Amino acid sequence: MAEEKLVIDAIDKETYPATEGVFLFELDRRLRSLVLKEHADLNEQAFISNKNLASYRLLYLNKMIENANKKNEYIRETIYDVTKNQDIGPLDIQEELDSKITFGQKIADYVARFGGSWTFIISFIIFMAIWMAFNVIKPFGLVFDAYPFILLNLALSTLAAIQAPLIMMSQNRASDYDRLQAKNDYMVNKKSEQGVSLLHAKIDHLVQQDQSDLLEIQKLQTEMLVSITEQLDEVQKMNQNLQNHLNNLHNGKG
Repeated sequence: MAEEKLVIDAIDKETYPATEGVFLFELDRRLRSLVLKEHADLNEQAFISNKNLASYRLLYLNKMIENANKKNEYIRETIYDVTKNQDIGPLDIQEELDSKITFGQKIADYVARFGGSWTFIISFIIFMAIWMAFNVIKPFGLVFDAYPFILLNLALSTLAAIQAPLIMMSQNRASDYDRLQAKNDYMVNKKSEQGVSLLHAKIDHLVQQDQSDLLEIQKLQTEMLVSITEQLDEVQKMNQNLQNHLNNLHNGKG
């Protein structure tokens, strides 16, 4: 069996088998920078044993977790900053209009509501029928608006002249209601769009950044487990060699 190659550790200056460590150029760039930060005199060909590298791997792992926590905190703060000044609660349009309504507008709404009902139509037809019948039949010889009912025509014209602007006033209030409703819908849609955009940004961050960090952490953990396994194998070999040596000594004495 060929003799295993021995290499001097650049940190503790002790000799280790080449399989129990790595060269500096083989390390991840960020992990290599972390080692060079404390040992600036090392070159790319420097050898570092797994035993000495374990502490740097743990430190690197902690820094990665700390950076991931900072990024998540930054995202939470960004979302909070965007949404804290957007207190867009549900708006009751009718209540908003009723809080500013005047007495004249109330009358206009009532006239428009009553004038557009079957109650008004039927009542008005009955009223005109009684008016015309009374002046045609002339009970007890009484008449106040003989045919062709000039007074009735005047009353109808006056009613139409007054009713028309009142209905227009009510329509203006309906237009105000529609404008407020449209504005409220726009604000709600805008808030929903911003919420969806922020949600997409957060999901993208979790999928891209956190996934890459997780893979890097898993890689480090795998390397550390491999290093520990190799060291355990080496210890087992040493124990086996020691046991064999003791057995040989015992057999020699026997």
